[in-house]
Amino acid sequence: MTTQTATTPTATTTAAPVSALNLSRTTATATRVLRQLRHDPRTIALMVLVPCLMLVLLRYVFDGSPRTFDNIGASLLGIFPLITMFLVTSIATLRERTSGTLERLLAMPLGKADLIAGYALAFGAIAIVQSALATGLAVWFLGLDVTGSPWLLLLVALLDALLGTALGLFVSAFAASEFQAVQFMPAVIFPQLLLCGLFTPRSEMHPALTAISDALPMSYAVDGMNQVLHHTDMTATFVRDVLIVAGCALLVLALGAATLRRRTA
Repeated sequence: MTTQTATTPTATTTAAPVSALNLSRTTATATRVLRQLRHDPRTIALMVLVPCLMLVLLRYVFDGSPRTFDNIGASLLGIFPLITMFLVTSIATLRERTSGTLERLLAMPLGKADLIAGYALAFGAIAIVQSALATGLAVWFLGLDVTGSPWLLLLVALLDALLGTALGLFVSAFAASEFQAVQFMPAVIFPQLLLCGLFTPRSEMHPALTAISDALPMSYAVDGMNQVLHHTDMTATFVRDVLIVAGCALLVLALGAATLRRRTA
């Protein structure tokens, strides 16, 4: 009789309900990720400096045709951060899985939403620095001529970087190795790059490809950049493009939280 009453309390203490999202747990996760990134200067350089170097290279590739740089430079200002954040986020998150760190975190009273939001917050902070440096470099040092406000250009670049972060977090759930994470790039990024309107207007594509491009977020990122490039004021199309890119980023983050799971039984 006494042994039964002694064992029942221990059974009830094993269940620890975790709320969907908690600010303190999210910020703690973000702080841990940023602390780890601080000891990895090569990753920081890849995220922050590579888009800037690509823009410098692009500017002098079209040194004899500055209008060409103006026409495609704004679009690539959003595409470069998206690609780099996708690569770094997917590989860094997968490294957490393969090292067992993610397993230990999921064994703690930490919600999946807290974990995904923490990663997104940490990489989002890097994305802010990356987008600000790339936009400032393109507009004030490389002479990118935009009709609209450079701050709107920065907004789209930041949303593109956050979209790349969300896609990287989502893709990492389906890769078993870092090599596989890189292999997702041709499947996730390259089709968007070809159909976003960078090489030819989307209205001139085959109708089937135009319909596909209408469902891809990078198309609206490029459209948003072009709106800033050609219009002095914020247009309704620009607002639509920004909302779609931001909504896609939030949707992919939610899917990433839904697919997050432990690898061990």
